[in-house]
Amino acid sequence: MKKNENLNKWLWKWHFVAGLISLPFILVLSITGGIYLFKTDYETPRQKHIKEVMVQGNPISFEKQLQIANKNAFKKPNALIVSTKPNLATEFISGRFGGKSSLYVNPYSGNVSGQIISKETDMFKIRKLHGELLMGKFGTKIVELIASWMVVLILTGLYIWWPIRSWNVKGLFIPRIRQGKRILFRDLHAIIGFWISGLLILILAGGFPWTDVFGSNFKQIQKITNTGYPASWNGTQLQSKPTGKPLTVDQMVAKANSLYLPGVVTLHLPKGPKSIFSVSNQNPSHLKSQKKIHFDQYSGQQILSNDWEDVGVLMKGRMWVMAFHQGEFGTWNWVLMLSVASALTVMSISALVSYVLRKRKGTWGIPKVPIAFKVGYGIVILIGILSLVFPLFGASLLTLLVIEYIKKINKRKKTMV
Repeated sequence: MKKNENLNKWLWKWHFVAGLISLPFILVLSITGGIYLFKTDYETPRQKHIKEVMVQGNPISFEKQLQIANKNAFKKPNALIVSTKPNLATEFISGRFGGKSSLYVNPYSGNVSGQIISKETDMFKIRKLHGELLMGKFGTKIVELIASWMVVLILTGLYIWWPIRSWNVKGLFIPRIRQGKRILFRDLHAIIGFWISGLLILILAGGFPWTDVFGSNFKQIQKITNTGYPASWNGTQLQSKPTGKPLTVDQMVAKANSLYLPGVVTLHLPKGPKSIFSVSNQNPSHLKSQKKIHFDQYSGQQILSNDWEDVGVLMKGRMWVMAFHQGEFGTWNWVLMLSVASALTVMSISALVSYVLRKRKGTWGIPKVPIAFKVGYGIVILIGILSLVFPLFGASLLTLLVIEYIKKINKRKKTMV
């Protein structure tokens, strides 16, 4: 592939400007993302006294445990985790996502062993820093904007990296260490960037569903194309037929156990006399085993069952990239995510050091592009597509282009004077 050298300079300029603005945020995202991978390792020993109990005789009924949870929880529990080990406290869940809290009841003594409120944990703060820079909705949009520009940085970086003349296979692996520090750090940035570029795109794809603008648009497309969860998944439209006494929690736990679902199994409790029991499992390492089954709370009969085959293609893809993003497919995935986070940190620092060594005093060191150069239709179309897919990128690019246009007008006025 023959390169257009003027296009190369133009792309380098925008790669440079975007990188300079994004760099601090990229460092925060890579470091916090790497730290969050240690969530389980960090929380397990600190929460052990709450989650684990001594086995002492026969456990009390789940019905009685629920009564204890209702009296002690800040908010009435809407679900419980079906425990698989006798030495675990029963977890009663209230709320969802950031508003989730878990109260743990000792199944032998009936004592509350503790409560874990998600938003008060250290790792939740790390996640909030990673996802919204601790600035709420505004921070989420900043992260989305930076992630959008990261896609552009990857694409422009690959073009800039592409050799103009001949290939040097050695240059794909080994930085030049005898040509000065600036070349060394530039090569580190380029080589690492080349090798992790594909993975970075995949990781970014796993993060975008959490964003505000792109995420909302994606959900809307899922809804229009009917490629998300089926409408029946949450069972909001299903009802029980009130006849006689409702099943006890113990009877429903026994039913949940008889399903032999892999992963973490949750029993969702009825919200009222006409609502239903539901059983679901979370098993990120094997998404195809995911199910959600709804039961009449009086007869115990199965009303409806949904599994992975009922999930739409866009939701399947979304769940896969999100699980990959969090390193949930096993040790190999976890190690890969940690390696990419570390590599991205080193790559970003290398770019900064190379820039500092290259920059002349009193200037920003922004690469210059010939005034007569005009971008071709292919690039314009690509930018248009990226702007549609990533609206915040499009808005920010338009702002930068307006600023660039004003600067050119001012330069012409000065020349005329």
